[in-house]
Amino acid sequence: MRTRTTATATTAAALLLALSACGGSDSGSGTSAQSSGGGLTGTGTGAQCTIGSPVPVGAALSLTGAAASYGESQRKGLELAAEELNKTAGVTYDLKIEDDTTDPRQGITVFQQLVSQDKVSVIVGPTLSNTAKQTDPVAQEGSTPVLGVSNTAAGITEIGDFVFRDSLTEDAVIPQAVAAATEQLGLKKVVAMYSNDDAFTESGYNAFEGALKANNVAISQTLTFSKADTDFRALLTQAKGAQPDALVVSGLIEAAVPLVTQAREAGITVPIIGGNGFNSPVLLRDAGAAAEGVIVGAAWNSASANPENTAFLQAFQAKNGAAPDQFAAQAYAGLKLIDTAVRAGCSGERAAIKDNLGKLKNVPTVLGDYSMTASRDADHPAVVQIVKGGAFTVLE
Repeated sequence: MRTRTTATATTAAALLLALSACGGSDSGSGTSAQSSGGGLTGTGTGAQCTIGSPVPVGAALSLTGAAASYGESQRKGLELAAEELNKTAGVTYDLKIEDDTTDPRQGITVFQQLVSQDKVSVIVGPTLSNTAKQTDPVAQEGSTPVLGVSNTAAGITEIGDFVFRDSLTEDAVIPQAVAAATEQLGLKKVVAMYSNDDAFTESGYNAFEGALKANNVAISQTLTFSKADTDFRALLTQAKGAQPDALVVSGLIEAAVPLVTQAREAGITVPIIGGNGFNSPVLLRDAGAAAEGVIVGAAWNSASANPENTAFLQAFQAKNGAAPDQFAAQAYAGLKLIDTAVRAGCSGERAAIKDNLGKLKNVPTVLGDYSMTASRDADHPAVVQIVKGGAFTVLE
């Protein structure tokens, strides 16, 4: 495996110039040649598939900027999956990871490079839905399949038929969390909080709003904040005054930790319900006792005993010295799904990968049995968790 991580567009441009000057001896120019001309169609199928050249895979992740904690988790998940796949006979992968710096403009530059210069066969990412809405049209126009592994906002796959995702939307996860919490807690009224400058968290709020209405739970107040905010004391004072049965929050983990901590410091003892953004061991580590009782609707159950998940947990811990989060799990599953699609047609060509990603059905993964829907969205079990004893456990 050749994993290459590039931090900025300037560095990427310099690298490409250097490769051109050297006549293409580096793996980057070799990747371009493989994708544009032969070597990526093999013989056999499934486990017997053999492809002569490494399949070039690009990834655009937020390794720096506001979403860096998510991007780093995704990088680790992808690299682990690539290492494992490259030990399996028949098909190998040349994984190139680029930093979108949590900036849609940089994301566009990265996608343009991966599509037109590196000529990768498939792109994984980007990390945030905000960025995906700007970058995925580049992949669509370049007839390059892109697999979102953490893009849960509405409308992503509607960009075009080359756009896929293995990440359950907030619309798929949050209603289950709200229904379970309402049944367990007898909710009547809540205060809703969300960052209104991010597509992911806005979609999460919309999902909460619809689910609460469906369960006859009133929203007594809706309070908004910026995804860069870390001081929620004034908003929490307002929330406490409304005397809700719970707080429902759509936010990234960078907001979740201080919000949960400050809520408990302010004397708010009612349950806090979050979406996918809360499903991270960072919440347990950094919020500590304040996280107890937090309910999280999520796309991945870290306690799942399925064989794929058990092996993943052990391998990730051994490689990285820490437990994975949902973002690592979805990225890991993403490359494994790409491998399934490649082997199904025994081809690393863009069109073949696109066709076979669309045909995925009941593939065993760390996320559970995965199928791709007709609209190129994820179909696999969701989970509702509650923090008990410093760990995520299934809410029952």
